[in-house]
Amino acid sequence: SLGSETFRPYVSDDVIGVEVGGAVKNVVAIACGMMTGAGFAENTRAALITRGLDEMKALADALGGKRETLTGLSGIGDLTLTCSSTSSRNMSLGVQLGEGRRREECFEGRSVVVEGERNAISVTDLARREGIEMPICEAVRSILHEGAEIGETFARLWSRPLEAEPRSLDF
Repeated sequence: SLGSETFRPYVSDDVIGVEVGGAVKNVVAIACGMMTGAGFAENTRAALITRGLDEMKALADALGGKRETLTGLSGIGDLTLTCSSTSSRNMSLGVQLGEGRRREECFEGRSVVVEGERNAISVTDLARREGIEMPICEAVRSILHEGAEIGETFARLWSRPLEAEPRSLDF
């Protein structure tokens, strides 16, 4: 058995869902870090995690994955951990950027691989190809790769038209 007193594995046959979850959570974690570094409160992180999960589900669904996979450990579980842990390289990069550091100053100038930097491009490229809106991931991409300013970018994100939850409501 793979399990032990300190390790309990779960299995999935949804490779697409697991892969999408693993990529998108990195990008959302950078967004959460940016907001934390910029001084926003915990409710901002909760909103980003919740809406980030919605982006994850939409992309997985469009690519043939199962939305249900993202409500498990490889989705919301991993997303919550990565978006809440200062030992997460993605969250840590976001915090440093949110505090006003330039990318080359982050991690005390050391070269650190942060998966979410590349994931921001691959995830948004896939979403664009599939016609899926991923505003959080797009915001992170524009900040990391297009020189957008954090405050202005997130102000635009928050000013998007209001939506109902769940989407089945007529709003």
